[in-house]
Amino acid sequence: MTDAQTSVTLPVLPLDDDVVLPGMVVPVDISDSEIRAAVESAQSVESTKNARLPGVRSTGRPRVLIVPRVDGSYSAVGTVALVEQIGRTPDGEPAAALRGVARARVGSGTTGVGAALWVTAEVHRDAAPEGGYPGRVRELARDYKTLLGTYLQKRGAWEILDSIRQLDDPGRLADRGGYSPFLDTGQKLRLLETYDAAERLALLIGWTRDHLAELDVTESINKDVQEGVDRQQREFLLRRQMEAIRKELNELSGTPDSEEEDYRRRVEEADLPDHVRAAALAEVDKLERAGDSSPEAGWIRTWLDTVLDMPWNERTTDSYDIAGARGVLDADHAGLDDVKERVLEYLAVRKRREDRGLGVVGGRRSGAVLALVGPPGVGKTSLGESVARAMGRAFTRVALGGVRDEAEIRGHRRTYVGALPGRIVRAVKEAGTMNPVVLLDEIDKVGSDFRGDPTAALLEVLDPAQNHTFRDHYLEVDLDLSDVVFLATANSLDTVPGPLLDRMELVELDGYTEDEKVVIARDHLLPRQLERAGMDADEVTLTDAALRRMAREYTREAGVRSLERSIARVLRRTATAVALGERALPVVVGPDDLTGYLGRPRHTPETAERTALPGVATGLAVTGAGGDVLFVEASLADPESGASGLTLTGQLGDVMKESAQIALSYLRSRGAELELPVGDLRERGVHLHVPAGAVPKDGPSAGVTMTTALASLLSGRPVRADVAMTGEVSLTGRVLPVGGVKQKLLAAHRAGITTVLIPARNEPDLDDVPAEVLDELTVHPVSDVREVLDAALEPAARVPHAAAA
Repeated sequence: MTDAQTSVTLPVLPLDDDVVLPGMVVPVDISDSEIRAAVESAQSVESTKNARLPGVRSTGRPRVLIVPRVDGSYSAVGTVALVEQIGRTPDGEPAAALRGVARARVGSGTTGVGAALWVTAEVHRDAAPEGGYPGRVRELARDYKTLLGTYLQKRGAWEILDSIRQLDDPGRLADRGGYSPFLDTGQKLRLLETYDAAERLALLIGWTRDHLAELDVTESINKDVQEGVDRQQREFLLRRQMEAIRKELNELSGTPDSEEEDYRRRVEEADLPDHVRAAALAEVDKLERAGDSSPEAGWIRTWLDTVLDMPWNERTTDSYDIAGARGVLDADHAGLDDVKERVLEYLAVRKRREDRGLGVVGGRRSGAVLALVGPPGVGKTSLGESVARAMGRAFTRVALGGVRDEAEIRGHRRTYVGALPGRIVRAVKEAGTMNPVVLLDEIDKVGSDFRGDPTAALLEVLDPAQNHTFRDHYLEVDLDLSDVVFLATANSLDTVPGPLLDRMELVELDGYTEDEKVVIARDHLLPRQLERAGMDADEVTLTDAALRRMAREYTREAGVRSLERSIARVLRRTATAVALGERALPVVVGPDDLTGYLGRPRHTPETAERTALPGVATGLAVTGAGGDVLFVEASLADPESGASGLTLTGQLGDVMKESAQIALSYLRSRGAELELPVGDLRERGVHLHVPAGAVPKDGPSAGVTMTTALASLLSGRPVRADVAMTGEVSLTGRVLPVGGVKQKLLAAHRAGITTVLIPARNEPDLDDVPAEVLDELTVHPVSDVREVLDAALEPAARVPHAAAA
């Protein structure tokens, strides 16, 4: 076999990462400047159209030299191609159809027309030797035809198969291998650089056999797996086989799985407890069996990611600077001495245990569970952050208000779509440590329905004897919560189950005194609101007298939220006045200026006005917003009206209604001893009313107030305007103890009351009342109704008409 060759000068058309062999027709995008320059230069020079090439008939079409460019380097061999047609693709891009006609070895560069690169090239074209191709070449051609036919049959390319069978020239047959999609650029370039047809056929036979073998392996795997299994088993085994093939290919190529997918390596390298590591490795085994397309694989990955993100062995070191912790708590909050002392006690005991090597005993640590109970605005939530800062721990908050699903606490089972761990696990994960301070906010607002009772799920969380092995339904591994400091907040304990309360240490926050409010407003609220209003402390000043009047006459609350809103309103109005040019900085706001900023006071003393007539008594109560003052009014029906019995209004609860019945029964039985005309109680109807009828009221502590109101009505002696009272009354006239004495005394102090009657058995509760409040109140412990009436009713000599109206 001989090759004919000649020398030609043609423009170079570079082709990146692709190869065109003689006999191939390919479309080429000519929007590239180099390619467009080559085509235009070929069209403009007549020699490129009529250059004589061995074995190629002159067609008058422009010719270019297609040179492959791999990794930025030109190949030494190119393909002479005819520009068959120039037009546009369906997308509107300019393109040209090129037909390869001969190989050419690239020579030296030369000058030419246009912007294209011109080179001289030695053209080689296969020519059949005299007498035809040797038998070996024809045998190689037959083998290649057979292999190529088998491949085309597998693809269903019957039209191409017919054209291949009609092709007799071995060289042209070998060059058709450039169309094979399983050949890469390097293999095609090797075919281009191989001039001998027999060598090209030998290469193609080897590559085609390898590809057919891969196809046969795939078909064999599919056939073996599909036989003898039902649809579900077949699907499972296919995924398993696919994973095995992928793993084998990765090992052969030396390419490991990505870090995101290599869960086994991540689990083995993670710092996990032994029982968690065993559970995680078991899930990795399931993941490898499930395969990528299985829904279970997604659930397992999510679970593994959650487990790997948990801070299993991460713990912060507690700050054992007791004096420093006290300083942090005092700086952040005024008052609240009970909570501060409890936190300091916890740190002091923990420090001693650490010093003696008793940090972990029986797998448990010395966590704490405190319940902060008090009215809104007293700083329960913000106290959690201060406790964490004082202890040097991370802080996270779990809002429980309105939670009704038990799974919110314990997590969802992984069999449910969208399953997640519970809020406790998520809180620990967000904190990044196993010993954070977790604030369970609004624990009294948790509800229950058909989905379970979340407060029951909290029993294990908040039990120091059990929470070292807390098990979340999603994780299904033991989680040690014994070193977590839990702080729960609540406005009222009425809706919190008894077993849950038994697991917590109650710390009551009963509200602030007037002096404490002034300190909080001056040191905390005012600086914060100045910053939000964009002002400096030297630009706006609120005097202590203004803050005191604001707390006394404009807010009158247990906490300080309304006080902070009032301060914010003063600052907003000041900023507006300065912007309008009505005021100039600096501004000093005194007590007399508050009316211009906040309007008239909303809370003025009304006890004297309300109790001016007989039959009205002032009582003390505890609500969700703290202590409060309430009035009990009594009246007798006209004898001619025919009314009888007891009428109760004011949206009273059952216990309060019973207190009214007891008060009436006591007066009927002991009226003579008390020198009261109780005969009217039998002949005329009695009406008891507690104003603020839109507010539900209940409890036994209004018993003495109702008794006093009825006694005042019957005797005609008004109740002293400066006296308020609380206590339960028995049928024998005993005054029984009640709860919330501290909150009630604070409410009386806020309302301007100076004398308070409390049950004698509640006298120890006075130790919890701030000293400055007790100094301004006269507290009378009483044990009998007669003592209450003697202290509460005006003297008879001062009343012009002692008989009941």
